[in-house]
Amino acid sequence: MRAVLTWRDKAEQCIYDLAFKPDGTQLIIAAGNRLLVYETSDGTLIQPLKGHKDTVYCVAYAKDGKRFASGSADKSVIIWTSKLEGILKYTHNDSIQCISYNPLTHQLASCSSSDFGLWSPERKSVSKHKTSSKITCCSWTNDGQYLALGMFNGIVSIRNKNGGEKVKIERPGGASSPIWSICWNPSRDERNDILAVADWGQKLSFYQLSGKQIGKDRMLNFDPCCVSYFTKGEYILLGGSDKQVSLFTKDGVRLGTIGEQSSWVWTCKVKPDSNYVAVGCQDGTISFYQLIFSTVHGLYKDRYAYRDSMTDVIVQHLITEQKVRIKGRQLVKKIAIYKNRLAIQMPEKILIYELYSDDSSDMYYRVKEEIVKKFECNLLVVCSNHIILCQEKRLQCLLFSGIKEREWLMESLIRYIKVIGGPPGREGLLVGLKNGQILKIFVDNVFPIVLLKQSTAVRCLDMSASRNKLAVVDENDTCLVYDIHTKELLFQEPNANSVAWNTQCEDMLCFSGGGYLNIKASNFPVHQQKLQGFVVGYNGSKIFCLHGFSMSAVEVPQSAPMYQYLERKMFKEAYQIACLGVTDTDWKELAMEALEGLEFETAKKAFTRVRDLRYLELISSIEERKKHGENNNELFLPDVYAYQGKFHEAAKLYKKSGREDLALEMYSDLRMFDYAKDFLGSEDPKDTKMLIKNQADWAKNINEPKAAVEMYLSAGEHMKAIEISGDHGWVDVLIEIARKLDKAEREPLSKCAFYFKKLDNPGYAAETYMKIGDLKALVHLHVETHRWEEAFALSEKHPEFKDDVYVPYAQWLAENDRFEEAQKAFHKAGRQSEAVRVLQQLTHNAVVESRFNDAAYYYWMLSMQCLDIAQENEQQKTEMLQKFHHFQHLAEIYHAYHPIQRYTELVPLCYRCSTNNPLLNNLGNVCINCRQPFVFSASSYEVLHLVEFYLEDGITDEEAVALIDLEAPKLNKRENKCQEMMSDNAQSLRLDDSTDIIEDDDPFTAKLSFEQGGSEFVPVIVNRAVLQSMSRRDVLIKRWPKPLRWQYYRSLLPDASITMCPSCFQMFHTEDYELLVLQHNCCPFCRRRIDESNQ
Repeated sequence: MRAVLTWRDKAEQCIYDLAFKPDGTQLIIAAGNRLLVYETSDGTLIQPLKGHKDTVYCVAYAKDGKRFASGSADKSVIIWTSKLEGILKYTHNDSIQCISYNPLTHQLASCSSSDFGLWSPERKSVSKHKTSSKITCCSWTNDGQYLALGMFNGIVSIRNKNGGEKVKIERPGGASSPIWSICWNPSRDERNDILAVADWGQKLSFYQLSGKQIGKDRMLNFDPCCVSYFTKGEYILLGGSDKQVSLFTKDGVRLGTIGEQSSWVWTCKVKPDSNYVAVGCQDGTISFYQLIFSTVHGLYKDRYAYRDSMTDVIVQHLITEQKVRIKGRQLVKKIAIYKNRLAIQMPEKILIYELYSDDSSDMYYRVKEEIVKKFECNLLVVCSNHIILCQEKRLQCLLFSGIKEREWLMESLIRYIKVIGGPPGREGLLVGLKNGQILKIFVDNVFPIVLLKQSTAVRCLDMSASRNKLAVVDENDTCLVYDIHTKELLFQEPNANSVAWNTQCEDMLCFSGGGYLNIKASNFPVHQQKLQGFVVGYNGSKIFCLHGFSMSAVEVPQSAPMYQYLERKMFKEAYQIACLGVTDTDWKELAMEALEGLEFETAKKAFTRVRDLRYLELISSIEERKKHGENNNELFLPDVYAYQGKFHEAAKLYKKSGREDLALEMYSDLRMFDYAKDFLGSEDPKDTKMLIKNQADWAKNINEPKAAVEMYLSAGEHMKAIEISGDHGWVDVLIEIARKLDKAEREPLSKCAFYFKKLDNPGYAAETYMKIGDLKALVHLHVETHRWEEAFALSEKHPEFKDDVYVPYAQWLAENDRFEEAQKAFHKAGRQSEAVRVLQQLTHNAVVESRFNDAAYYYWMLSMQCLDIAQENEQQKTEMLQKFHHFQHLAEIYHAYHPIQRYTELVPLCYRCSTNNPLLNNLGNVCINCRQPFVFSASSYEVLHLVEFYLEDGITDEEAVALIDLEAPKLNKRENKCQEMMSDNAQSLRLDDSTDIIEDDDPFTAKLSFEQGGSEFVPVIVNRAVLQSMSRRDVLIKRWPKPLRWQYYRSLLPDASITMCPSCFQMFHTEDYELLVLQHNCCPFCRRRIDESNQ
């Protein structure tokens, strides 16, 4: 930081106060009993203002710039307009010491030795408030809510805008340390309002609005007369008895002197929103300075360290944009950075920092060494183990301990120094002198190496990555590039202020100047683009640019230099440039150019970057061909042209190299058949056929199927023609093809038959199968189309197809609910197990779907099927009979469950022992008393008045029937009026109302007795005498086919008629049976139609 005097003037009287107009154009100065108005730009006195009769102590401008005020020892306050006209005057009882405008309400606070007043433009009167001591200074907070008063007795009183005291701060020095100047920090970024207090106890202190002190008192070693903040609150100005103005940080750290004066400094203020400072002194001197804050920074590759707020250092990673702040309590004078080292020079010491780790992205620094010594230097450089101090012509190398290790004395002033790397403790330095000499110095060597000498002074230097080239910017703004080994000047470019080599590419550098960024590759012309600032680094596609006080990383596409290399067919160099950063379009262009130039390695890398698999496959195929000994570039290039769409150029090259066949193949693949015909050569029939086939493929793909069929037939590709015709349903075309084909061509004829079936033309399919003699396929065709008569006829001629016909026929019948026919078909095919399986599946489905009536019917059919099997197969007889009884039982259960499901309340009565049985019977469907099985009606499932009886051993079924039919006469009290009705459909027993009562001496009734309390069932067994005593009308017989025995039942209630179905032998109440037969025309259990004869 340095102060430059802009202008100076001198008044005859002491300058006690000054104020800037808010826009900074005018400066109001209190000099004696006058106000002097200056033009700030050049110090011209615009006008002196007279209005006070005594010395003017204070002056203040309103924030809106419309008026300003002055206070004088004559006890008056005058309000002035911005046009320098006095508009109002009011007085206090004592001399006016200080005044201040509220920044928001423009309320004016005027303070005297005994009180303070508050005046606002809206009010005519001034409200005044007494104080206990003389007020020496005052200041409003940023929000205008509170006014701080500094008093002669060492007290700071904070008042609200109505004058009431909110906080009272009593300083330790008391009356011996008068408060002489106070000021609130104007920064909007601070969390709290901060008040700076300067007293004549020679201390600077800071307080919050609450009265709490911030930090400790800062000793000044002089009596402060004025304190003021910069507009943004980042710095503080202090002036007083030390006859100079000092610059402090906002925390009170002294940074330096702005201007030394010949007498006490009574006032100093900063011009709004600028770095200009006005100073007023005891001897009447008015000085106007410009503060220049120099950039203190250091750069190494992608790490940039710079000074912030004069005492802090910020290290910025230019790639990741990470930042870390290192706070300091002293002025930072110099910064140097190198790899993992950071050096910070302060007024009395140098701090050496190191990174916590070797991670390239690590941003955490810690103090490694501290050299407590004052150094004067122009430049500072840090290495791994040393720091280098530059003072005009002298270079000093110091260890981190502060010990000077060696020193170099140059012939001229050192203008530029840079670390260019090297092993730790042996780093190299690049040094440029004012006399044009450029040297390389190693820190472990006392002898500098002269690289070259030029006639102009060095301004900036950089060395290429391989250290073969040197770029110099001289004092004439010329960039010169030398070959370090030959000392030859390679080229030079004008309008340069800084230069940097690309750290990743040897032949690229950039330089800035005249508002432009210049990029130069090799010896090609310079590529320019607009850029403000100085280039300080170049890494890949990123250029590090310093503009003002900020460093930025600019992403610059390297397209221009890449195309310069491509124009000269320098593909490898162009690829290196592209790796630094170009667009996808540039990568594609590079890949194509390299491919056409047959630079396959570069092309492969470039296509990999853009992920173009098609061209990568081409390059891979060419590499494979090379491995197998093919090295004819004249064939590789047309392949490339063909991939790029340059087909005619490719065809010409194929023909030139004698490979017309490749041109023919290419045009065929492209469906460019007219061009392909030009390459048929010697009219080879194979080539012609192949061309027609390809043309047909193309016609098919472009949805021209008719043309494709004709072409396929011309080329002999019958299968493809058949497939297209079949897919489009062209039956007439298929018929024509099938009839033209020879019967030996089985595959295409079979394909024709397949499509005839698919298109519902079984007649043509049959004709085709007959042509090729495929009888099995013909049988399957008849079966699939349900043409059973033709199928049966074919199976009669060829018995080997019997199973192929009858099994599907039986399945078809079963699927169409024609079960009896299906069973016959299964029998005929010898597939009795299939018949049983189908019925079982149908039964299962009926149960799952709660169709219990159907389930009973299917179980009855299963039982009869098992009985048929038992008659025919002696080996399965026992098993089938078991299944017969099981399925009969299930049929009765499901038939019973059908009405029971709807919950019919029935209390079973045993007609043998007359016992009422519960509905829930643990013993099953038997009497709980006599264990006699119940006989249920197959419709209502009421217990029928029947008792089953068994024949005595030795009595056959035929003899038993004959004995019953004898019907011996009985001695009855009344005439028997019952009659038996026999028909093909049913056997019925009917009695009229005067039915005879069976005598108690009936032999069968005597047989009904049993032993009470027995747990075993005692069946009713009758002999010949009992059989002879029975009436034929009282007996029902289930005449089961062999090998089953017949079952006999005796009715015990002659007044109730019972009917038994002669097919399934299920029994019903006659009225129920007749009603169901009338409704369904069949037995409700076995569904035997009434018009069918009893089988």
